[in-house]
Amino acid sequence: MEAVSLLIKNAKVFNTYLKKFIPADVSVKDGKFYYIDREQDTAFHADTVLDAGGKYMIPGLVDIHMHIESSMLTPEPFGNCVAAYGVTTVVSEPHEMANVKGTRGILEMISAAKNAPIDIFYGIPSSVPSTDERLETTGGIIDCNAMKHLLDEKDVVCVGEIMNYRQIIRENNLEITKFLDYLREEYPGYVIEGHCPSLLGLDLAKFLYLGIDGDHTEHTLEEVKQRIENGMFFEIQDKMLKPEVLEYICENQLYEYCGFVTDDTMADVLYEKGQLNYVVQKAVEAGFPVEMAIYCATYTPSRRMHLYDRGVIAPGKLADFVLLESPEVIKPSYVYKNGVQIFSRKNRNELAASYQFPADFYQSVCLPPVTLKDFQVKADTDKEEVAVRVIEVHPDRTQTTEKLVSMPVRNHMLDWENRGCLLAMVLERHGKNGNIGYGFITGACLNSGAVATTYFHDHHNLFVAGDCPADMLLAVRRIQELQGGFLTVKDGRILAELGLPVCGILSEKGVKDTALGLKKVRESLRALGYRHSNPIMSLGTLGLPVSPALKLTDMGLVDVRQSVVVPLIAE
Repeated sequence: MEAVSLLIKNAKVFNTYLKKFIPADVSVKDGKFYYIDREQDTAFHADTVLDAGGKYMIPGLVDIHMHIESSMLTPEPFGNCVAAYGVTTVVSEPHEMANVKGTRGILEMISAAKNAPIDIFYGIPSSVPSTDERLETTGGIIDCNAMKHLLDEKDVVCVGEIMNYRQIIRENNLEITKFLDYLREEYPGYVIEGHCPSLLGLDLAKFLYLGIDGDHTEHTLEEVKQRIENGMFFEIQDKMLKPEVLEYICENQLYEYCGFVTDDTMADVLYEKGQLNYVVQKAVEAGFPVEMAIYCATYTPSRRMHLYDRGVIAPGKLADFVLLESPEVIKPSYVYKNGVQIFSRKNRNELAASYQFPADFYQSVCLPPVTLKDFQVKADTDKEEVAVRVIEVHPDRTQTTEKLVSMPVRNHMLDWENRGCLLAMVLERHGKNGNIGYGFITGACLNSGAVATTYFHDHHNLFVAGDCPADMLLAVRRIQELQGGFLTVKDGRILAELGLPVCGILSEKGVKDTALGLKKVRESLRALGYRHSNPIMSLGTLGLPVSPALKLTDMGLVDVRQSVVVPLIAE
């Protein structure tokens, strides 16, 4: 009698090639599928026998476009969390960590994933910084040479999303352009991920011509059509589960050319709703055929990333699989990786990180002394009143607009209080220049109190905003004590806080503790008047100088469309 390590009996097995479920017994040998026995009559000597009891067996879910840092977890607790959702492989793009610690940050993220129960692969960050040193100060820079070195890492499988999509299709001297030229010569066919919202026609063709043939961003139906018609792999995240998009894919049988991804999932959403399983579940509920939803969450993403050893239950493939009570409800009873159980609903436990980062990763908030004087905004003018550029926050998007607000000038200082605005500041915290950028915010943001965070895309300098300088100073000093995090303050009292001590952007706690801390901050922001649908993401992108229209960095106010720093006081 032939020996195998694991025998799964009485399962309804998803056959990827037929795109349907078939009754079968499945044997596993040396971490790979050995025999899918449709007749269910082959005898094996198995170390372990699992009676599936008629449960549905699908390949482990594969998420090829996501950012672990969005969860605010380090790789090991992140992997422990998503394993429970049936995810056995992810491809993470660590440009957040790279903005803080450069190539060292990426290599440490790779090392920190070694003890995770799932496979964590990485993409090479292509836009670090997201713009250049004129507009923002980052802790690290990833240039062409750094990208070349990262190609040698065995867990690196692609080029991460290329975000400066309008610059790259014009004549330029970008580091990523040099790297793409190198790839065409030395690594033809290497996977290159894109980020190109709104590109159409000739501009889209120019983008594709460079070899960038994947996109995950939010689009109109016409934009989706042009991407698929031109050979671009389309990655469907939560906000793209639009009826017209799903209908177009289903009516035209375009399943080979798309896959489901998560992109960004914050800790509280991760804990309460799930990860890739949540996106797949919503697609099925929206009418996407369940067999095709599984196909586009396992097989097509694996092929996109050239991970040909997974994403299917077939002889010789990695024994990554999930057992479900129903394929319409992606709620795993069991999850296996390489034929070893990594999750059982009966024995769920949460683990914190075991990996220790280098000491300086826990001491990344490096500020010169900050006093109340730093919260005064100078006005280099003899006028008694001036028009000030203000960032207007909108409740339904992370893009902002510029608004002009009249403010009095007293003793060459802006008298900004009681003008319907909050003072906002970005303090360079990587220990490079001590810059402070000044601005104001209004609209769907706080009505009162203060907020501070180092989770501030993509440069992750320290952002603070509020209506009271004393509260703002308290917030800054508390962030220094925590060595990074997210917190709110009012009337001299800290209302809610989440410490993020690893490079100011990650927690080493498990998902539950991190999620509950983040949820308290989110609820506190709403209680203070923040009316955005996702106040954490809205705040975190107020300093992102590639997202229109007016943003704030340590260099000052950035006109995103013109890619220039503009004066706070309008002429």
